[in-house]
Amino acid sequence: MSQSNIFILMVLIPLFFSQSARGKGCVCELQNSDPAFPESKLDNVEFIATQCSENITSDKMTEIDRLVLGLQHRIRQLLENVSMLEREDNGNLYAAVSLRIIELELAEIQELLDKLNRTTNNYHQLSVQAAEELEDMEETMTELEKFDHVQVMVKQRENQLIKRDLEHCKSELNSTSPAPTLSPGHCGLGRMVNVSGPITYSLTVYGTSYSFGAWGRDANPAPGDENKYWLVVLSSSNAYGNFIRQYSSLSTIILGIGPTDTYISSSNPTTNTIQGPNMVMYANAFYYNCYNTYSVCQFNMTTRTVSTVALPSDTGYNNKFPFGHLGTTYSYTDIDFATDESGVYVIYATTSNFGNVIISKVETSNPPVLNQTWSTSLHKKTVTNTFMACGVLYATRYLDKEIEEIFYSYDTKTNEERYDLRIHIKKMQTNIKYINYDHRDNLLYVYMDAYIVTYEIMF
Repeated sequence: MSQSNIFILMVLIPLFFSQSARGKGCVCELQNSDPAFPESKLDNVEFIATQCSENITSDKMTEIDRLVLGLQHRIRQLLENVSMLEREDNGNLYAAVSLRIIELELAEIQELLDKLNRTTNNYHQLSVQAAEELEDMEETMTELEKFDHVQVMVKQRENQLIKRDLEHCKSELNSTSPAPTLSPGHCGLGRMVNVSGPITYSLTVYGTSYSFGAWGRDANPAPGDENKYWLVVLSSSNAYGNFIRQYSSLSTIILGIGPTDTYISSSNPTTNTIQGPNMVMYANAFYYNCYNTYSVCQFNMTTRTVSTVALPSDTGYNNKFPFGHLGTTYSYTDIDFATDESGVYVIYATTSNFGNVIISKVETSNPPVLNQTWSTSLHKKTVTNTFMACGVLYATRYLDKEIEEIFYSYDTKTNEERYDLRIHIKKMQTNIKYINYDHRDNLLYVYMDAYIVTYEIMF
């Protein structure tokens, strides 16, 4: 898109510029505080115009002409019959029959006259009504034209300020000053305002048969593993997995070439294998829900050993508190996992907390240990997915086949809960089965009905 086209779009809504979290360009937060265009008035004009078109048709306009022509024809026929009767009237039976015919013709002519009068009155009323409606439409369109003209003039003035802000933003991006160094565990990115994309969208090599799975990158990789990607497809009943597939780069995972498979167990499912599509990788260890238990499994990718830590005994598992929406339930999603700048989290629900979401920090020791825990008021079964970013839990819900909404957040630093985020994710498939945030590239990694997808978060 050319620069001029960009500015044409900017005329419509006031924009506030900031750098993206990845530092690659200028992004805009849209805040439309202007009065909304009175679309209902325009819809009403269109409705009235449609009614006029339906009421005033060519057939109706010619109906009076047809009635008049028919009446003239019947009168001429009546005159001919009367003349014939006058010539042949001799008082016999033939004259009596002719009089009866003339009487019937007079009745039909009267009926035609009555119909003509009714039609004429109706059309007069229709004409008056149409004139009034046309006058109202003219006044409304004049009002709408003035509204639009005023708004465009205001935006033309604002556009000059927007151009200035954009140039200032570009100057900051092009500056050579070093980025500030952030202390460990501190994001410094601000609040999440938007999700853009998709950036990546590809069907896995497994095809559309396997709609449950997960993918992403190690959130704390060892040197040399920074560009690796992992993929797990639940190949057994769309619920269980027993190996992790790794690729050397994004291009190889998209093309499905050169994978390396690391098996947890040779059989599937069995003790300590993967149950459900929620899992993460952190520091060369894989975290997931152990098969048929309410425990966290930690699988060491190097030693291929499994360590576990149990969640509270009343934790829901095996589809007691799964993710989902009115249309479907996502099987075996009772226990979710997430990573951010500070480590690994497990998200679950318990009966003692009435099925509401609980967040626990997982210490990545061997074996893993549950650390600080936060209880929320968010009922888990009303949610489709969760993820963490900068110590904040975000939850999504299903709006329709095309839109998923990030509607909720819980800040573990301030304990603040919000239900009013309204950040939309444009979906490429109907159901999002997995989401996790990668703080290294500020992307959301999504598994969406057999497709691997990424989105960029704007802060």
